[in-house]
Amino acid sequence: MPPRGTTGNEGVGPQPVAVVDDTATARAVVDARGTVTGWSEGARRLVGYPASEIVGRPAALLLAGEPPAHELRSLVGVRRWNGTATLRHRDGHVLPVTLLAHRREPNPESDGDAHEWFLVSPVARTRAEPDEDVLVGWSLTQSPCTTALYDSRLRLLKANADMERVMGLSEAEMRGLRVSEIVLDPQGERAEELMLKVLSSGEQQHLRATLQLAGHEHASVWSVSLAPVNDEYGVVRGVLLSAHDMTEQHQARQRLALVAEAGVRIGTTLDLARTAQEMADVAVGHLADFVTVDLLPDIEDDRELRAVTLPSPVLLRRVANQSVLPGCPEAVIPLGSVATYPSTSPAAECLVTGQPLIQQVTADGVDRWASLAPDRAERVRRFGFHSVLAVPMSARGITLGVATFSRHRHPEPFEQDDLLLAQEITARAALSIDNARRYTRERDTALTLQSSLLPQRLPRQPAVEVASRYLPASAQVGVGGDWFDVIPLSGARVALVVGDVVGHGIQASAAMGRLRTAVRTLADVDLPPDELLTHLDDLVNRLSAETDGTPGAAADVGTTCLYAVYDPVHRRCTLARAGHPEPVLLTPDGAARVLELPAGPPLGLGGLPFEAAEVELPEGSLLALYTDGLIEARGRDIDDGVNLLLQALARPSASLEGICDTVLRDVLPARPADDVALLLARTHVLDEAHVATWDVRPEPSAVAETRDKVSRQLQEWGLGETAYVTELVVSELVTNAIRYGEPPLQLRLILDRNLICEVSDASSTAPHLRRARVYDEGGRGLMLVAQLCERWGTRHTYHGKTIWAEQALSSD
Repeated sequence: MPPRGTTGNEGVGPQPVAVVDDTATARAVVDARGTVTGWSEGARRLVGYPASEIVGRPAALLLAGEPPAHELRSLVGVRRWNGTATLRHRDGHVLPVTLLAHRREPNPESDGDAHEWFLVSPVARTRAEPDEDVLVGWSLTQSPCTTALYDSRLRLLKANADMERVMGLSEAEMRGLRVSEIVLDPQGERAEELMLKVLSSGEQQHLRATLQLAGHEHASVWSVSLAPVNDEYGVVRGVLLSAHDMTEQHQARQRLALVAEAGVRIGTTLDLARTAQEMADVAVGHLADFVTVDLLPDIEDDRELRAVTLPSPVLLRRVANQSVLPGCPEAVIPLGSVATYPSTSPAAECLVTGQPLIQQVTADGVDRWASLAPDRAERVRRFGFHSVLAVPMSARGITLGVATFSRHRHPEPFEQDDLLLAQEITARAALSIDNARRYTRERDTALTLQSSLLPQRLPRQPAVEVASRYLPASAQVGVGGDWFDVIPLSGARVALVVGDVVGHGIQASAAMGRLRTAVRTLADVDLPPDELLTHLDDLVNRLSAETDGTPGAAADVGTTCLYAVYDPVHRRCTLARAGHPEPVLLTPDGAARVLELPAGPPLGLGGLPFEAAEVELPEGSLLALYTDGLIEARGRDIDDGVNLLLQALARPSASLEGICDTVLRDVLPARPADDVALLLARTHVLDEAHVATWDVRPEPSAVAETRDKVSRQLQEWGLGETAYVTELVVSELVTNAIRYGEPPLQLRLILDRNLICEVSDASSTAPHLRRARVYDEGGRGLMLVAQLCERWGTRHTYHGKTIWAEQALSSD
């Protein structure tokens, strides 16, 4: 403390006292009507009128004549006016003055709404005092802006104090030197080129330079302006260099740019590992030299995470890492591996506290690590890690893991601004990772549901040989509602189904399951394809009504289906479609073509008809049914996709499985935007040797004749052991047809894996089982058939009905 009675500035000369002289400026206020409402002491000194004589009177009394009309017009709408005016002093002499007038808007709280003018003018210009030039010199030397003056030969003449501080040299040490000699950097040569432009053109030049100056630990960014210094004749005599340190602003802009880049690059997919890697890629180079992302081991479990106390030591799974060095040589833990983190490690400490931290790597700290994790301590020593920043990753209140940022090439340790930047990047990544985790869980659930609803294995059918593929869409799109099915029908026939429920996710999978069940139920009734689609259309409408039209809750409008029934006896295939892509047929001669079918509307429109088409298929024909995800691709015309499918099917292959692989390889886009279902069926034919048909007279005596014919046919087929049961079944079915049906009557036996007996008549009345009482003489026929056969049923045709029954044959 300075002694009592002293100022502490003794010996440095007298200190000037700051005094503001209000009388050195004349100030007046004039309202919108031109009346003087304010008058200062400076105004009295300038014009001679005291305030008592002028306030409340018109300001025009002060003018020595009328103001020009054009000047009055120029005041309209302006906020400020400056110029000269001729006033008349109180003693009568004319007084030219310089005026600056400001328009002041009315106070919103006041009652008035008119503006006023505030006028100022200096009372007297003080003449230059002898030390003014010295003051100007001091202002240059002591300016807070880094400034230097160079002559026309680019030699330094004058440098201010800030220039001396920045360069670490005195003015005397720099005088006579050029910029490129003071700053040994390519930017110094660039500055000289611009200085020559200033000398030749007389125009200012600007330069932004990053410099590693001697005596400075870190590089700095400068904004440099080079201005000409002209003499009284306008000749350029020198160059004034003015520089501003923009390092902090530059770093702030870099951080903002990195945050913006993180927003674009992080979370481009719903893949957890890829999102973590994107964060590591963004942070490396700009923020850190080595970045790791470690998540809790149960992060991908099929359950919602809960905030729990972390065990000690902490277990974490390495999900991503990145380095400025090729191959990430700093990494010790392989990707996907779970490692133990001691409680003293930055990762464990920040997870336990829930707060980010910065740690400087010290020799003692590395020694402590050597006893707990020797391999990591070795990497720290080898690469020279000196600063570590750890940030916990959390989203929606749930801890997910930790991101660790390390520096070994970047010389500066992490600072608070770096921590804020790391938190911003990590928060973005954590939210994207949590979204990916939630989506992955839902997608896995949908896949499991869809897999359980699709056929686990396709049944073996004598009518067709089948192969199939189902591929869910990419993770970004989600699981859809595509399905396929192969359904055995009576008479050795088979139904082939492919459908596509609009939408993605669990709701689409559930809707697909309901539709697949409905198709199987309707197929059991043995409806023709067009009638089956009509019933399915009604079902979709009812499901949509039950869910109030919630998208994806049921099969929405846009759901498509293709239903085909193949009869191996007549080699005929009947097909109908509801807005679905047309199937492709490959005949045995190798020709592939699209089967042109009537274009039925998608399911759910209601009231529109469906139409079936029938085609005859040579034995060995290949029928391809698929969903639109196979042929549709972004940037590719759908006709091109169909052509690729035709070419892929026509390529020779040893098996249907090989054809499936060829189709997916050649036709499917790299990243499908939709689910893909593919069903291939190669047709077989039951020849005349496996089918026997007889017309039956509508008389009771025909029953015995029919039994004899059946017995002889079974002997020809080598099925004599089944004759008793078969004759009994035939007797009951033929007897019912004679009694209750209408002619013509027909009996047909079909031999494939089972023995099928069919009796047809022209009546549409369907039989039904009933339990006969003890003393009833009839009523036991169909009950007997049901007990003796594996299954039985009725199918209706356009000309009547057919009652059929299947007997299982011995596997010997």
